Amino acid sequence: MPLEIRELIIKAGVGTGDGANAGAVSSAGEGANSTNAEEQLVQQCVEKVLEIIKEKLER
Repeated sequence: MPLEIRELIIKAGVGTGDGANAGAVSSAGEGANSTNAEEQLVQQCVEKVLEIIKEKLER
């Protein structure tokens, strides 16, 4: 008899660490660009995961 496991666990952590450090990065001008890049990466990952889930549900 085949065994089917229906469980998906996704863990993600995005952060800058210490709040004082985050302010220093933002004031340097690079923080806004890296934050935007991180947001884009997270969005791409979310879209890819949703596509995979949709494909599995269609089967």
